[in-house]
Amino acid sequence: MSVIEYDVIVIGAGAAGLTAAAWLAQQGLRVALVTAGEPTACLSTGCIDVCSHDDEPLSGIAGLPDAHPFHRVFPELLRQSLEDFRQIMADMELPYEGTLEKNRRVLSAIGTFKTTCLVPVTMQASPQSDDEKIHLITFTGLKDFYPGYLLSRLSNASFSSYNAGVSTTMGIAAHFEDSVFLETFLSWLERQNIREDKIAFPAVLGLESASSILRQIESRLKRSVFEIPTLPPSMPGRRLFNAMKDHLRRQGGSIYWNWPVAGVEKSGRRIEAVSTVTQGRPNSLNARAFILATGAFVGGGLWAKRDRIVEKVFDLPVFAPENRDDWFEQDYFSMNHGIGQAGIVVDDAFGPADCPWNNVFICGSILARTEALKYGCGHGFAIATGRAAARSCLERLK
Repeated sequence: MSVIEYDVIVIGAGAAGLTAAAWLAQQGLRVALVTAGEPTACLSTGCIDVCSHDDEPLSGIAGLPDAHPFHRVFPELLRQSLEDFRQIMADMELPYEGTLEKNRRVLSAIGTFKTTCLVPVTMQASPQSDDEKIHLITFTGLKDFYPGYLLSRLSNASFSSYNAGVSTTMGIAAHFEDSVFLETFLSWLERQNIREDKIAFPAVLGLESASSILRQIESRLKRSVFEIPTLPPSMPGRRLFNAMKDHLRRQGGSIYWNWPVAGVEKSGRRIEAVSTVTQGRPNSLNARAFILATGAFVGGGLWAKRDRIVEKVFDLPVFAPENRDDWFEQDYFSMNHGIGQAGIVVDDAFGPADCPWNNVFICGSILARTEALKYGCGHGFAIATGRAAARSCLERLK
């Protein structure tokens, strides 16, 4: 068995885990991130939802139930974590726009508006009402974007269709990275004689160069251009994940990809190591502290059995409604399913409550009572709690 030593091991590669790992690596610690595979961040719109059930994120957080874990993040830490995120993304050539003082809206693939806080610069020009004049560009055969949905809701919209030779979001985005394809497309676009004030695209304007490609289109057409997130998987979500992952590596962090945790080594009140098996070979990753950021059910961090819910790495105690009949409402589309509250209860240092180990910290959507969909606590919540857990971890190690 190979044994590798670190200061901190972060388990989970979503926005929370990547934030925690990169910040600790930036502080000079030896950090490894272990992940069983791609996180749900790759399925997201790429927008940073802080608290979307109020026009003002901070007011929304203040109005959350008393037991909500967002109350354990001090406002100044939230503000600093989002400012740092914006600077990091700018450095990674994936700039974000927005402010913690005011939520904004972005147009969705079905013509409704999504409320969020920070948006990729490629969505900055998204309309704030349904009466703006917009020309939609779609691509032949693209199945994750249906202009008919948008045209039925937007009174001043029209559309054109372009045959890119491929019909997947990833394939079209890869084509946009090619300068010859981009020039051919721009020439076609100019011939459309578009009259509307803004031009909308499904989110396919490049794999990593979307902001640069968008500026080129705006320069040629003399109009504002914006992307509309497609149905999952979404290119903005993948761009966000790739940028955060590359930032961690720039800080000196190590990433163990497709290394699911198979076992845990304990001693007294401490976790000593996690073990993995890759290609039939056992590995032991030792560390002084561990941060759990595996997400809830969709991320694979929680597993619902017939009568209880299990945390899959450390078998930590999981909060959930005691009666299984209270896990779900009769209305499938209800935002009040009891199972949405399931997760790990933490103390003010983001350590798990009622836990025998003092070197484990928790962040992200696996935290109990988060109810991310109900309150719109998405990547912003993940980034803030990732930073808070990392800071508590550093203080404990000192």
